[in-house]
Amino acid sequence: MTVRVACLGMGWWSDVLADAIKKTNTMTIAACYSRSPDKRNAFAKKYGCKPADSYEEILRDKSVQAIINTTPNATHLETTRAAAAAGKHVFLDKPIANTIADARALTKACRDAKVILALGYQRRRESHFRFVKKQIQEGKFGKLVNAEANISRDRLGKIDLNSWRYQAQGMPGGVMLQIGIHYTDVLEYLMGPIKAVSGRFVQLVLPGDNPDVASLILEHENGAQSTLNASYASAGEYYLMNIYGKEATAFYDLHQGLRIFNRSSNKVEAVSTPKNDAIADELDEFAAAVRGEAEPEMDGERSTRSLAVILAGIRSAKEGRRVEVSEVLK
Repeated sequence: MTVRVACLGMGWWSDVLADAIKKTNTMTIAACYSRSPDKRNAFAKKYGCKPADSYEEILRDKSVQAIINTTPNATHLETTRAAAAAGKHVFLDKPIANTIADARALTKACRDAKVILALGYQRRRESHFRFVKKQIQEGKFGKLVNAEANISRDRLGKIDLNSWRYQAQGMPGGVMLQIGIHYTDVLEYLMGPIKAVSGRFVQLVLPGDNPDVASLILEHENGAQSTLNASYASAGEYYLMNIYGKEATAFYDLHQGLRIFNRSSNKVEAVSTPKNDAIADELDEFAAAVRGEAEPEMDGERSTRSLAVILAGIRSAKEGRRVEVSEVLK
């Protein structure tokens, strides 16, 4: 059974998700809504769905089972709570919200309405990280001790300062909340839960009122430490994730792929993993959850904690001190 969904919010990411939906064969885009008639009509024409005149029209449509929500962070509570009240399942792009209070409220709304809430955290699903996770679970890395990560893009001359994505009010923490959160999530996925954060945020190149370079030192509950740098001011796109264990190390970067060093062999060997569509994978899981066949890997509770890590980093940078994640979650 394909799940009939409606897409809410017609920004650039809505097209990315819609393209992935077309690959899944598990969902059908039945309708779409944006406050902009031009945007919703263009989206409807491109993806062969009905442009709704209002969000309420979609919520009243009993044939629509789920909402693919890419609205601004600050509207996640309002739009998700309305969907839950109408009995619609929700796939919500990360972050879950801008505040812990909103994250908890929308999670509760979905739980009380007994609808699925899934969050878009596709990076953890990339095949190279799945491979490393399996190696860690099998004990091949031994004790995990350290990790370092970088997620960087060039946004010079490419940002729209009218967009909520590049405003402090719409995206507090700037680059770290918008893209850095993907790699704090991967670091938690591979290294274990994060208990404390020290952060530094600066604005060096881009106009506006938000940081374009940010760094975090992350303390994991198992004693390991990680570092993450995120930037919108680099010369180009770059991703790096190195995981250090007592018995093995994983080196991954955008240009060289995945390599593994093993203490036993004293060699670094390239590892080829099958390329997967991580976004289509998470949408397939969401569809399965709607059918009652799976549980979302990133649900409301886990995504609230993911948000708390970033908010701890923001508080640390403002107050000049180490911040426990539990402080943010109080």
